[in-house]
Parts: sequence; C-alpha cells; structure tokens
Amino acid sequence: MVSKLNSQKWINSKEVLDKCGISRATLNNYIKLGIIPKPLVKTPDENLRSTKKIGYFPETVLDIIEEVKHLKGKGESMEKIAGKVKALPAREYDIKAEERNTVSPSRRERIIKEEADNDGLRLTLEDINTPAYLLNYQFEIEWINEHAEEKIFGKTIRTIKDVELRNVFRLFLNWEFSNFIENWEEFLDRHMIFFKSKLQREHITHLYTDISEKEIDYFQEAYDKTEKVHMEKIHRQSVAIAEKNKTKEHYIVYTTFFREGMFFLYLPADNVPEGIAEFLSKREIVVRDLLHRRLPTLVSFSVLVADLQSSVRICAELPPEEYFELINGMWKILEESFKKFNGIFGKRIGDGIVYYFLKKQDPDYIVNSISCALEIREKMRHFSSEWKVRKKWHNDLFLNIGINEGQEYFSTTTPSSTNVEFTALGDTINYASRLSNLARYGSIITTKNLMNKLNDEYTKTLHFGIMKKINGRDVFVEKVFSRIIDLVKDDETGRQRFVDIAALPVTEIMD
Repeated sequence: MVSKLNSQKWINSKEVLDKCGISRATLNNYIKLGIIPKPLVKTPDENLRSTKKIGYFPETVLDIIEEVKHLKGKGESMEKIAGKVKALPAREYDIKAEERNTVSPSRRERIIKEEADNDGLRLTLEDINTPAYLLNYQFEIEWINEHAEEKIFGKTIRTIKDVELRNVFRLFLNWEFSNFIENWEEFLDRHMIFFKSKLQREHITHLYTDISEKEIDYFQEAYDKTEKVHMEKIHRQSVAIAEKNKTKEHYIVYTTFFREGMFFLYLPADNVPEGIAEFLSKREIVVRDLLHRRLPTLVSFSVLVADLQSSVRICAELPPEEYFELINGMWKILEESFKKFNGIFGKRIGDGIVYYFLKKQDPDYIVNSISCALEIREKMRHFSSEWKVRKKWHNDLFLNIGINEGQEYFSTTTPSSTNVEFTALGDTINYASRLSNLARYGSIITTKNLMNKLNDEYTKTLHFGIMKKINGRDVFVEKVFSRIIDLVKDDETGRQRFVDIAALPVTEIMD
C-alpha cells in the first residue's frame, strides 16, 4: 500500500508509536498542535489485515518527533516547540506532482481538504470488527453488525423486518439461541439489569406481543434478582461467550446510553483496541452514525402532515424577516404538542411538517395523532389572533392537517452528514400529504381506514362528518364519509389533482 503513495516514504501509525516509544494520546496531541501532519486514511498493508483502515504518515515524522523529544529534554514548553516545528500537511504528499502543477489553486486546496476531517486515529463503526448492536428502550435491535450476528445470536438479524421480532428478550428465549450459546441465561440476566434500570416490573407483561404467562414468570424472576445500574455513564462489565462445543471467550462489554437507545460494544478482554475511550466519549458522533445505519423496520404508525395555507402569498406579502419570524414562532409553539403526544419529527416540506406516531411507542398512537391535531389547531387560532393584533394584519393563519394510518417500512434518511430524518416509505405518508392539500381553513381530514381502527368508545366522543350540499344549503352531516371525488366534483382543478386517490373515503374531524 505504501508503494502507491507516490515516491514519498510512508509509515503507519502503529509503526510510529513503536519506533518513537510514545503513546497514542501523545501522537494525537502532536497532530492537534500542528507539529506533525494529520495522517492519510488508507487500507492497510497485508500484514495488518485485521484492521480495515489505518493512518499513514510521511516517514519524516520520525525525525520531527525525535526533535520534539530533544527540545522537551531542554525544558521547552510544547507551545514553544509547536512554534518552532511546523508540519507539512500529509495531504500535500498525496497529491501527484503533475496534478499539483496543473490544477488550479482552489482545486488543489479542495483535494487537500477532502481528507482533512479524518485523522485516521479515531475509531468508527466501520472499524469495529467485534460484536456491537443498538437497542431502543423497548429492547428491540435497531442496528447490529455481522460480528454480533455471527458470534452472539448465531443467525442473521438484519433481515428481520418486524421490529417486535427483534426484541432481544424474545431472541434470548428462542430455542435457536439457547442451542447456540450455552450460557444464554447470563445474557438474558445482564440485559435485564438495564430493563430494570429503565422500566417498572409491570412493563414485563407488555414486553412484546403474544408473550406467554410462562415467559412473563421467567422474566419477572430475572427482574427480581437483578440490581439497577446508573444509566448516565458508560457501563462496563465482563462477559463470557460460551458457544456450544467451542472454547469460552471473554469480553469486556461497554454499554453507552443515548436518548435513542443503548449501544453495546463487545471487546476481547485481552485485546481492547486503542482509542476506544475516545470513540465512546464522542456521544453525538456515535449516535448519529448509528441512526444513519438504523435497520428499516415494518411498523404500524399514524402520520400527521400539517401545511400552512397560502404560504406562498403570505411569503410574498411580508418582509423576509417577518415571514421567518412568523414561521419560526408558529412551529415553536406547536412543538410542545407534538412532544406531549409522543410525535416523532419526520421532516419539513416547504412550510409544512411531518410527524409520526408509532404503535410500538404507544398503543394509543392513533388517538395521540388526533388529539395532537386538535390541540395544534386550537393553538393556531390563538397564534393567528395574536399575530393579527401585533402586526395589525388582516390575514387569518390556517394550518391544514391530513392524518392517515398504516404499516410501512420506517427508517432514517441522511440528507447531510449532520442531520438525521425519520421517514416512512409507501402510500400511508403520501395519502396524508394529499389530505393536507385537500383540507382548507384549518380543517383536519383523515381516512375511513384510520377511523375504523378506533375503538367504539373513543369514536363516540368524536364529532366528525362531511359538509354536504342539501337543497342548496351547506349542511354538516355527522358520522359519515365521502369519496374525495365527490368533495371536489365541482372543481375541475381539484378533480385533476386528486384523480389518483379519487375513490379514497375520508371524513373531517371537527372536535
């Protein structure tokens, strides 16, 4: 590999540490101070096959480090040493001579910058070649690597689309697991520690669908004999993996806690990689990377799409600063309602938003979406009145809402390296978006499919129906539905816009 890095001689980070007799922390410090260059991240030579990526430095860093040692021996501070010794960035060496002479300065700078964000010494999920997985707080596997599948579960988990079937306790009680791992009960007990630290004993009865009485009794017995742990910090414990007919292997398991779940990382007890503490300490980077890789999951959910009516006209009428004040103020007061009813932010669509209400997070997910819609409509009425008084403006503000329910694949998308958006694929979200386009003057439109999934007691409390033209008068008819085509039959433009969902039966929720 080194031979490919032009005529300059290169040396990997492990060799630098060995030859110079310094620690990785010292090497990182030299890089931060600009004494030596940030390394180039490359696929290693054949003698380092166990490592997927490693950092390479120009061989001249050996002389630089020796000079640093000499200056330190004379009592000089690192600040003064850094002022005397300035490193040539390693990317400079990696640009071919002919390219350096031919490309423009801006292109040359861009080539150098493309690799500058990675110093090659920080572990990433890609670098981890030991078992690791992410559990949500329903104890369902949200992400898992192939090493955990092979070493711990003995089967492929990533192809299981139903998230409930990825519940780790369900997997531990499965005959396949007990037939693969001799000490399977130890795994169950160690995970029960975190269950007890997060949830009450009564939650065991709802651990997953179709849980049996025998399973409940077993889990409750495990719950009673375990101790709670503090979930604010990184938890460390020793674990043995005893595969059938194989030598027992010992691991140190690091468990890190995030708002989104728990990350389990198994490291060989006799060979903990350097940089692991730094890797686990970068919580935001770790969890963002995990969410980027989250497994697509088939889940039941209700989706709410809300769109500001006449947003284009409002934007044209207001000065830019007032328009952004309006939009930001509106979403700020509504955000509390979405959190209150366990809504998960999906994404913004123009001046509209998408929120998801997941069944696995709350069995009352449909009721939550309706309650949330009613509450934000009431908040919008107050917001509109206050805005009109404060700005001496005559326009009313309406948030048009569409709600739908379905079962789709639910996962994350990554529009940029720093943002994560939750999204669902399929007609459920598309229909909700179209219903928000159909709604006018702050109305809430939903499907017959969603209403049919409500229990009778709750349905009786709802005031819903369709506005119909009877004897030339608009009359609200309660407890009925209408096809979309019948709602827009006098509107040629509307018929064309909704032709693909013309037969979809819908209703309007009033209060």
